[in-house]
This record gives sequence, C-alpha cells and structure tokens, in this order.
Amino acid sequence: MTLVSSRIECDGEVFMVSLGAPGNYSYDWISGPNAQYGFSLAAHNSPPLETADHLANIRNFLEQIDPETGYIED
Repeated sequence: MTLVSSRIECDGEVFMVSLGAPGNYSYDWISGPNAQYGFSLAAHNSPPLETADHLANIRNFLEQIDPETGYIED
C-alpha cells in the first residue's frame, strides 16, 4: 500500500504522512510535544514507499528525539 496523505500510528505516536512531488514525503508529528515538528524524506528513483518503510522512517526519527525537549539534539 502506498500513501498520498495518511495518518499513521507508530509506537504510540501519530504522524500525518504526505506525498508531495514524486518521491518526496513529509512526516508531521501530530502527537508530538512541539507543534509543526516532523521531518521530510526524498526517495527519488525508487518505488513508492510502503507502510513498513514509513514505520521504519518514523522509528528512526523517534530514536533521535531528546525526551526532555521533544527535538532532535544538535
């Protein structure tokens, strides 16, 4: 299943995943502590990402989050 714009729950967190230009994905962390925080990903020249790919991308992002600030550490 590929996504155009969809809500995904991963490890208790909620993200809105949107496809912009082909291969460009935006992940908005809806349940996060900081409004309008998330990440984007460009996957050019590859097949559309599947749900399992999105979950892996979200988990990678969440692993980098400082639990005290809710942001990726500098």
